[in-house]
Amino acid sequence: MDVRGDRSTARRKRLLLAGLLAVVGLILLLLGLTVANGAVAGVEVVLALLLLVGSYAIQHVARRDTLYRDERPR
Repeated sequence: MDVRGDRSTARRKRLLLAGLLAVVGLILLLLGLTVANGAVAGVEVVLALLLLVGSYAIQHVARRDTLYRDERPR
């Protein structure tokens, strides 16, 4: 497989992981703000925010890799 295919596969996997983290983070945030009480709610909200920030960071890395990759033949 060529280098471009490997990068494309890695980018898709990163974006899939970022999407999954975002969905789990949003679910935890929703639960923490509506259903949970006390310390559990606080932990859920903090964990949700960490997951959402992590998702954003993974998306940023995947997009940066695509934007700045070198496509010149070697």
